[in-house]
Amino acid sequence: MVLAFVLARIDTRAVKISTTGNFRVFTPDLTNWRQLFDHLPDTVFFAKDAAGRYLAINETLARRCALSDPADATGRTVAGLFPAKLAERYAAQDATVLRDGRPILERLELHWHSRGRAGWCLTTKLPVRDEHGQITGLIGISRDLRAPGETHGIPQGLAAAVEHLENHFMDPVTPGLLAKLAGLPAVRFARLIKRIFRISPVQWIAQTRLAAAAHLLRETDRSVAEIATACGYYDHSAFTRAFRSATAMTPTAFRKNS
Repeated sequence: MVLAFVLARIDTRAVKISTTGNFRVFTPDLTNWRQLFDHLPDTVFFAKDAAGRYLAINETLARRCALSDPADATGRTVAGLFPAKLAERYAAQDATVLRDGRPILERLELHWHSRGRAGWCLTTKLPVRDEHGQITGLIGISRDLRAPGETHGIPQGLAAAVEHLENHFMDPVTPGLLAKLAGLPAVRFARLIKRIFRISPVQWIAQTRLAAAAHLLRETDRSVAEIATACGYYDHSAFTRAFRSATAMTPTAFRKNS
């Protein structure tokens, strides 16, 4: 979670982008990030332009895509690197980030590794904006939770619980409901969430709601009361207390400072 924590706090508006030929390329600042992730064999790093074409990937992703050089991915899309079903899912994720500016944070996924082996990872994708606030691309990481092929430690059903929370955080959601969707006893479910996300199921639910609220405060003009309701808080004051506890700012102050 530390890597995603750091990445999620990068001011992506400060990532400079220039144009060379047909593809946009990042300046050396982002190249340094790629080189940093080259030293993390359990993490893939990628940067894409507004059309979803790769601008940079690290050595780990190149190796898993059977590329001899990371530069060979430049200008290609996920359709040219991954099996059709995976490519379709990745492209849909990218479209959401590029279209709506809504980041993907610590999403639990089963990824395809080299030689046909599967492995669990946590994926984070963030929009990159220019000085005018326009989305010009995205950057992201996917961090392995276990070695490729060792999927038995994380039940398949857990991904269903993760997806349900991401899509229904505005509805009444409880740890018990998510455990049931995962097909796990509540105690085991809580242990797994603690191991993967380093927080309890209750904190995980709250974090998901507050992350959605922060996005709406930054990206829309909706009132604080509307955002509170849209993120599962049916008491405006309860939302304000929870948000201030997590960010040290009221929702209004957060909006003004974003």
